[in-house]
Amino acid sequence: MHLSTRPIPILRRVALTGAALLAATAAVPQASAAPVPDDRTAAGGGLSAVIRYTENGIPHILARDYARLGFGTGWAQAADQVCVLADGFVTVAGERSRWFGAEAAPDFSLSSATKNLSSDLYFKGVRESGTVEALLATPAPAGPTKDLKELMRGWAAGYNAWLAQNEVTDPACKGVGWVRPVTTADVAARAFAVSVLGGQGRGIDGITAAQPPGAAGTPTGPSARPQPADPQPADPQAADPQAADPQAADPAAAAEAAREFFDTGRYDMGSNAVAFAGSTTANGRGLLLGNPHYPWHGGRRFWQFQQTIPGELNVSGASLLGTAVINVGFNEKVAWSHTVATGTPVNLHQLALDPTDPTAYLVDGKPESMTRRTVTVPVAGGAPVTRTQWWTRYGPVVSDLGPSLPLPWTARTAYALNDPNAVNLRGSDTALAMGKARSVAGIQDALGRTQGLPWVNTVAADSAGGTLFTQTQVLPRITDELAARCSTPLGRATYPASGLAVLDGSRGDCAIGSDPDAVQPGVFGPAKAPTLQGAPYAENSNDSAWLANADRPLTGYERIWGNVATPRSLRTRGAVEDVSAMAARGRLTVADLQEQQFANRVPAGDLAAADAAKACADLPGRTATASDGGAVDVSAACGVLAGWDRTTDAASRGALLFDRFWRKLTASTPAKDLWLVPFSAADPVRTPRTLNRAAPGIGRALADAVAELKAAGIALDAPLGEHQFVVRGGRKLPVGGGTEALGVWNKIEAPWNAAAGGYPEVTHGSSHIQAVGWDGGRCPVARTLLTYSQSSNPLSPYYADQTRMYSEERWVTARFCERDILTSPKLKVVLARERR
Repeated sequence: MHLSTRPIPILRRVALTGAALLAATAAVPQASAAPVPDDRTAAGGGLSAVIRYTENGIPHILARDYARLGFGTGWAQAADQVCVLADGFVTVAGERSRWFGAEAAPDFSLSSATKNLSSDLYFKGVRESGTVEALLATPAPAGPTKDLKELMRGWAAGYNAWLAQNEVTDPACKGVGWVRPVTTADVAARAFAVSVLGGQGRGIDGITAAQPPGAAGTPTGPSARPQPADPQPADPQAADPQAADPQAADPAAAAEAAREFFDTGRYDMGSNAVAFAGSTTANGRGLLLGNPHYPWHGGRRFWQFQQTIPGELNVSGASLLGTAVINVGFNEKVAWSHTVATGTPVNLHQLALDPTDPTAYLVDGKPESMTRRTVTVPVAGGAPVTRTQWWTRYGPVVSDLGPSLPLPWTARTAYALNDPNAVNLRGSDTALAMGKARSVAGIQDALGRTQGLPWVNTVAADSAGGTLFTQTQVLPRITDELAARCSTPLGRATYPASGLAVLDGSRGDCAIGSDPDAVQPGVFGPAKAPTLQGAPYAENSNDSAWLANADRPLTGYERIWGNVATPRSLRTRGAVEDVSAMAARGRLTVADLQEQQFANRVPAGDLAAADAAKACADLPGRTATASDGGAVDVSAACGVLAGWDRTTDAASRGALLFDRFWRKLTASTPAKDLWLVPFSAADPVRTPRTLNRAAPGIGRALADAVAELKAAGIALDAPLGEHQFVVRGGRKLPVGGGTEALGVWNKIEAPWNAAAGGYPEVTHGSSHIQAVGWDGGRCPVARTLLTYSQSSNPLSPYYADQTRMYSEERWVTARFCERDILTSPKLKVVLARERR
């Protein structure tokens, strides 16, 4: 039950003062707080903000303008996550090699670079080229708004003020030289890195390794990759990208590699989100369950808080670290979450090179010289490394998109990567606009006006009972017509398979066009985004928009947005089954959302466990041959599989055995051999199904799983939580949930380590969870959970508190309205301010 939430009278009259807060607190008998001075008297006239902490260290930041709001946000984030934040600023400054060595790997939170050196070459090049400063100077709407720039300025000042006034106690960075003050440009550089995570950020190794064939600047040293052989003698076909090139990428292999490269099921980011309309709920108001799947460690963690400027903004939720705004959250009227989208955020342009100069390319027969970007990176314990990157009108030349998708730079051909998010610094403006929205229509308007989301879908519900799914994201404007007309042979293979277009860069008529409603050239306008409004439910689990509602499938969009009429992941299938059944049952409440989050149903188990148990029992002598050729007695496994409850609850017996068996089976057996009933686009949620009990891989996978568990000393019917857990403060915390392969909504990914007891640490999965509804009052009804807790500092009281709650399937009751905040028994009020 919520207390009365009518505005406290003194807060109506005073924009923001510590005295007002003190008076308001005194009016609430249960609250207690130390006297707080007026923030406008901060020493030297610097920035300041009031931070009210409630249970679980969740800060509610109160300020009277955007610079001060950013100040409080930067201060509070630094207090919880200074080491992780500082590490990220080293990344975007291009100084990882200086501090941590060239050969070491980054934490992959701000790019997919595999070594510090390649990360530094790219990010230092970005900074030295003035890319971020140019984006900051771009007028809105193509560039960031004044409010956002003030937020970023304030965030940097707040982070710096915390550093200046507090001792760093986190062992991860206590006393090190790389924890330093930052600037607004540093904050913007971090936002830029997040924007290009799905594009240039995934191609950094290929961007920094690309060198012309036979050039003296061919890479050497730590980040070198094998380069193409010396060029063949020039010939008349050299200027024709359609001509056969003996060194060119293989289209068939490239198609499969591109499909895997852009497969959202393989990312360390994912998510589920569902919105329910008023027609399905107990009170006619909307409901939203957001369940992002993000890394548990490093710089891509979420951080939970509330931001309030009285009369201007009041929003609660979570942001990615280093971000000054709330990315997923709710306010009095609307709630939203994001899921990683299937839109392919980049395309390639295949360049026809000048036969006399491999660093010049032809457009309509006229040569254009590439632009050199020469970067020098300092390296710990060694000489600085200098490399040259090569840029074109389309973007940087790239030598590969991952090891499986080589894009060789030969005498005839090179490939340039077009990433429209490399000129998009609007993502935080989109989040800020959504925080001010009052309905799902307002969310859609915010998305359309700002157009800043680089690689996610949006799912939203509002207090009036409305729902929204939309894939409004920044994508290169590749229409199916353009791809058909301008694809090279490579593109004719990769585009249908993955949405990766490879266009003929030698033809001016193959340039990417613009939509009239787009705020930047070369991208789709929001009118082209797959969108579903007002459906009884709208759900996404990282497959394409097609089945956001299985009864109202979305079709007709260009291939680059995603596919249609293709098999869905087990997580999507299970999610659609669950939420459609919930919508049909009706009378839903926030409690139903909470139950769904921790149901831990295993779609793979429902489909296959009974048949796997029968296949086990049918084995001659209940003995199977393992991969090493040894015979394994699997008789005990048959009963365990048959008796398993088909969940990944921590107490579930048999879940671990099925998990290990299923991973091995699906890794070695193609889907066409696994199921007796194949996929049907007419029945996409229930197909494929019926396990092929005669599949030869079943016995081998059973034998391998049984042998593996026995060798590790793990009982076949051991409770899952005894072997899927995390250790915090010396305490072992069981963790429920399951992997992508099992299709579990409550996704948990943990590396197998038999010597350490099974799955001894979670790497990514459920993160900032929110279940939100409304009851007709002024306050949303919200339950939240930050699975890995607010702080990375093991000395913090908020290092593991919510992780324990997640282990026990307990929730935080959100404190959104003033009276709820001020009546918190854990209330702590901090006036954060600059000292000048």
